[in-house]
Amino acid sequence: MDMWRAFETSTMKQAPQAAILYDKFHVMRHLGKALDTVRKQEDKRLAEKDRAFIKGQKYPLLSRKTNLTLEGRRALNKLLGANKRLHTAYLLKEAFGQLWEYQAEGWARRFFENWNASLKWQRLKPYEEFAKMIERHWDGIAA
Repeated sequence: MDMWRAFETSTMKQAPQAAILYDKFHVMRHLGKALDTVRKQEDKRLAEKDRAFIKGQKYPLLSRKTNLTLEGRRALNKLLGANKRLHTAYLLKEAFGQLWEYQAEGWARRFFENWNASLKWQRLKPYEEFAKMIERHWDGIAA
């Protein structure tokens, strides 16, 4: 399910024996929103001439590199080469997908803690908020 509190409350009320599970799609959607927020922040922060790299690049940035066409990969590489914060945010997004490859909760937890620790010096507030949300919902993600 999605991590919306109303869904959780309703599920616990109507089916108290049910285990709550948050799927990869819904979790990654929140991370995509965090990346898009970083993209918007960078667009506002940059001078007009530097914005040209960001304008019109939402889709390539939010897509997985393997899903992009050759033209899309070229645009993404150009964008990531031009903006260090977006490059870092993109790499963190791509790396986070590895969480679902772990079979044991302990290894998944270790991965998440290392990923979260890598945010320390990045100054990516939307990612820090995402990590806090993951912490709050860890039991449903690990399930």
